[in-house]
Amino acid sequence: MTIQTLIADDELLARQKLRQLLRGETDIEIAGEASSAREVYELVQETAPQLLFLDVRMPGMDGLDVIAELSMRSNIKLPRIILTTAYDHYALRAFELNATDYLLKPFTAERLHSAVERARDQIVGGERPSDRNHSEQSKTGSYTGRIIFKSRGRILFLPVSDIRWISAEENYVRICTGTETHLLRETMTSLEQRLDPKLFLRVHRSAIVNLRYVKEVRSESRGDFMVHLVNGQKLAMSRSYRARIGDLLSRT
Repeated sequence: MTIQTLIADDELLARQKLRQLLRGETDIEIAGEASSAREVYELVQETAPQLLFLDVRMPGMDGLDVIAELSMRSNIKLPRIILTTAYDHYALRAFELNATDYLLKPFTAERLHSAVERARDQIVGGERPSDRNHSEQSKTGSYTGRIIFKSRGRILFLPVSDIRWISAEENYVRICTGTETHLLRETMTSLEQRLDPKLFLRVHRSAIVNLRYVKEVRSESRGDFMVHLVNGQKLAMSRSYRARIGDLLSRT
């Protein structure tokens, strides 16, 4: 089986280097090259590729806009897309648009092989990233199954099931897992709306807990309540959120 592949980059040398690196992938067949967004559209229509290497910065329109535009065209079958760029700040939007992978220039043959292997698995398995996302959403309704964000120079794909509790810190939220904590510039309200209420409970204006890690809710002095987690941590439950425990019990 051969994988029909397009290379899109406005720099000739970049296209030549990528073509050379791809010689090691024996099932990759280069069906064409594009140097602009318009050429990408034309070649995708003409060749119906299975894989597209797409530079983020293209003349007239960036690669992310190219993906969005191709996605809206019902007469075009969107290929698997591996983005290439020298800039890491496009990564989050790239994954939101279901890019298969994101290669930072200059990349090695080993890193390229890893990206091709991921695309190959999707092509052979007949799975699109959007199909996988739809499957995840069908299990949890309209709620997210993972949170994607940058942390300490990494791009993390954090399953929400790993989150133990979340706290608010001024204009940020702190997400705590069993081994790490991460700061995200997001509001508690917007994050709460993305999380399945069957799994996550807001117990305070500044705290959300994963119910899987809650050991008990105990009444303290003066009628205050504390949420005790399985690892021994305690989180205050404010009176305004206490009624949610009753709602939770009524659903069980």
